[in-house]
Amino acid sequence: MRAAALLLALRTLWALAFSSLSNTLAVNNSGRWWGIINVASSTNLLTDSKNVQLVLDPSLQLLSRKQRKLIRQNPGILHSVSSGLQTAIKECKWQFRNRRWNCPTSQGPNIFGKIVNRGEPAGRREAAGGSPHLPAWDCSTGSPWVQPSPTRLPPAGHCWGWGALGVPAAPEVPLPSAGCRETAFIFAITSAGVTHSVARSCSEGSIESCTCDYRRRGPGGPDWHWGGCSDNIDFGRLFGREFVDSSEKGRDLRFLMNLHNNEAGRMTVFSEMRQECKCHGMSGSCTVRTCWMRLPTFRAVGDVLKDRFDGASRVIYGNKGSNRASRVELHHLEPENPAHKPPSPHDLVYFEKSPNFCTYSGKMGTAGTAGRFCNSSSPGLDGCELLCCGRGYRTRTQRVTERCNCTFHWCCHVSCLNCTNTQVLHECL
Repeated sequence: MRAAALLLALRTLWALAFSSLSNTLAVNNSGRWWGIINVASSTNLLTDSKNVQLVLDPSLQLLSRKQRKLIRQNPGILHSVSSGLQTAIKECKWQFRNRRWNCPTSQGPNIFGKIVNRGEPAGRREAAGGSPHLPAWDCSTGSPWVQPSPTRLPPAGHCWGWGALGVPAAPEVPLPSAGCRETAFIFAITSAGVTHSVARSCSEGSIESCTCDYRRRGPGGPDWHWGGCSDNIDFGRLFGREFVDSSEKGRDLRFLMNLHNNEAGRMTVFSEMRQECKCHGMSGSCTVRTCWMRLPTFRAVGDVLKDRFDGASRVIYGNKGSNRASRVELHHLEPENPAHKPPSPHDLVYFEKSPNFCTYSGKMGTAGTAGRFCNSSSPGLDGCELLCCGRGYRTRTQRVTERCNCTFHWCCHVSCLNCTNTQVLHECL
């Protein structure tokens, strides 16, 4: 019995040392590729003899080695990735335009700010010369450790699970940095943006390594058949999974959450595809139709993901505790409330409560709502009472001159008048 306890203690110490070393050496590149939106400009691109855009590796150090390799293997795809990211950011801002958190971005490499990355694991902090001040966390709940260990507390920034005979098992995950609903939406919408843009670029002939999806050919229905140029959603999903997910490292709760939300974004694009048809026949009749699969508008994708943001599932880190299980089966997400069903691949997931976003906080990375414009007559989220967090608002007027009463003159001139209106604006205190 004493020998077994000693063996268990040695295994625990070895796992602790290995985990600390791994966390010290690991680099968290989660979402780092988003920064290419600020650097993927004409100065970072070359064109070959066919006017296909190529990437200059030294200019894009925000990408991992695997991501740069994927860019080189698919000439023309960097512009598509950057365009998809731009579309995703615009959609994020539009969907949350009336919310306290309105998807703010910056010009730096970490364009979404601290809502995505708010800290580092303790091992990496100690290696950098800092002092660990992060709490210990419970693997099963993702919450600060509250049950004392019979032997010792886990190191700061790590979590413990319980092994046999009540002895704490080896630390499994580093301290999660950020995992609220807003983070979940960011990962889902950016992943969807890349998938959508790449799939569309394939059918437009902008990427050398892919074309239209021609697998749907031949008979379809009694009065229509497959044909035309279907958007290549399969290539878009495959590339998106290889490119976007490659920046996620580890086995912790945040890693599992990010991968899940990335896939939920891609699944949304895929599930919203629709059949589009063109009629053929004499004198405009529609005796036969040729049909193909078309991507949804990105607004439709954003609407679906916004609904799933409102119904997102709060999860915890699941561990089956069996060495016989595969790595995928061993570490998984479970609903925080056991009475709830597990999240589906389409659902967004998160593990920590969101800040209230009412006031500025450098630590939390929230800008607050002071200075935001609100609707004084609305009882909804855009209303002054909710958006201003009960602080009140100021009202001011401004005169705006716009072109109006425009008339087209043949050929080809448009004449307009200048109309001046007074607008009443309400601004949060």
